[in-house]
Amino acid sequence: MDLESKIKKMGLGHEEGSGAPCLKCKDKCEGFELHFWRKICRNCKCGQEEHDVPTSNEDDRKVGKLFEDTKYTTLIAKLKSDGIPMYKRNVMILTNPVAAKKNVSINTVTYEWAPPVQNQSLARHYMQMLPKEKQPVAGSEGAQYRKKQLAKQLPAHDQDPSKCHELSPNEVKQMEQFVKKYKNEALGVGDVKLPSEVEGKAAGKDVPTNGERGTPATVGAMEDKLAGPKASQYCCFRCKLSMKEGDPAVYAERAGYDKLWHPACFVCCTCSELLVDMIYFWKNGKLYCGRHYCDSEKPRCAGCDELIFSNEYTQAEGQSWHLKHFCCFDCDCVLAGEIYVMVNEKPVCKPCYVKNHAVIIPMRGLPGLPQCYRPRSSTCELQQFQLACHHRVLSVLLLQQVSHWPEVYAGRRNGFLLGGM
Repeated sequence: MDLESKIKKMGLGHEEGSGAPCLKCKDKCEGFELHFWRKICRNCKCGQEEHDVPTSNEDDRKVGKLFEDTKYTTLIAKLKSDGIPMYKRNVMILTNPVAAKKNVSINTVTYEWAPPVQNQSLARHYMQMLPKEKQPVAGSEGAQYRKKQLAKQLPAHDQDPSKCHELSPNEVKQMEQFVKKYKNEALGVGDVKLPSEVEGKAAGKDVPTNGERGTPATVGAMEDKLAGPKASQYCCFRCKLSMKEGDPAVYAERAGYDKLWHPACFVCCTCSELLVDMIYFWKNGKLYCGRHYCDSEKPRCAGCDELIFSNEYTQAEGQSWHLKHFCCFDCDCVLAGEIYVMVNEKPVCKPCYVKNHAVIIPMRGLPGLPQCYRPRSSTCELQQFQLACHHRVLSVLLLQQVSHWPEVYAGRRNGFLLGGM
């Protein structure tokens, strides 16, 4: 498919999750409605991951595309209908007999994801070593956590140009090269093994494989045959504490099999969140999730949440924006060359600030004024001029410096900051 065709096919998938209730805002949100270029809800400004979007195949398609053209093709299967790669995540079902007064019932627990290992007792032990609130049991808090981390750690717009907003042909080409590079140099999937198994690999011997991947497994109640919790010679690469003998460890092939992690320590070095489905990116001796690896390589637009592949962009407030996306968070008007106010780390134009966020106050006893800036519309740092003064003097300076404001408004932060071109 040529670049022209790819550009035409681009869209943000506005139908997916439409109307889903917000788990954070509850009744305050009318239902999820995707902004036409921001990755947030138009109604409540929360991300899609904060909404109760029904489970679909979209996440499996996203991860399947991530593993396409990598050594992890055993974890995907292509649909016969359209050839789209789908992630064959391993689903684990545990069945345990529960004694009742008259008969024995079966208690079934389904994990929406589990390590794709042949030894299901080992997989069960791995799950037990995760915090309970992060165990992906179907219908639980842990399943919701996994779903949220899939959205946060592996955003589709970090690998698929068709999920981005109006990329130029040159930007599409650069993005494809970037994705190919990180697949070849950084992407990996953790291995769950007993440390004693890995000694053979360190000595140049073969290590038992993980067996069939991606197939549901039913495990009956059984006695755990793993050894007791004795101290061992192995230390976790993150917490530096000793591994207990018989406990499973996580290995990252790109890091080398001389390093191992506790299951709960296999986390991103930036956000410290559990690496979802053990998918990691290795760089300079550190584990990253997909999002923060990309952030370490490219600037990310604070408006659309996409990586920036253009040479021209705006920097302000320690963040980066596409030129077309440096807009008011409330009304989407372009702010290049305009005065704006930062509200919860989001730029808001003066009219919207006055309308939606400001508090009218009398001239006496001014508690402070909003911080205002005038950005440049090119790749540069902002010129900022700070006006620091005592509150009693501030009202006099206010009349001299901002007489063009129709009324006196104050924000929640003290101090007044003016910027000039």
